[in-house]
Amino acid sequence: MPYDLDQFVSDCRAILTRDGGPKGREQVRLKLEQLLANKAFVETYCGEQVPRGLKVLYEDPELGFQILAHINDKARVSPPHDHGASWAIYGQATHYTDMIEWEREDDGSNAAQAKLKRVRFDLASGKVEQMTPQQAT
Repeated sequence: MPYDLDQFVSDCRAILTRDGGPKGREQVRLKLEQLLANKAFVETYCGEQVPRGLKVLYEDPELGFQILAHINDKARVSPPHDHGASWAIYGQATHYTDMIEWEREDDGSNAAQAKLKRVRFDLASGKVEQMTPQQAT
């Protein structure tokens, strides 16, 4: 039986209850890769017939994590933004996304200005990446 959304939710809950840190998030990332390998899941939740927009597939009332599906009808560009203390695990179900991360090159001493370096990578179909909170300096 293929790995499905219910199994993924159950595994996420178990993993993040045990370890909500980087090692636990890496385990969740691997489970999301497993879920995206299930063609029936991808077709049901991310296929061409699915309405465009953002859909919450699951929200955990105890641990506070969400599983979302972003279904875009065309390419879009998001301005640079900070995830703050939160983390995200992005999985590309179909097509690809040009992801851009910004790394700070200065020491952070000037609150009004930052020197940033652009880091770009492609998130291809079936690939999963983790965005972690920036460490305070």
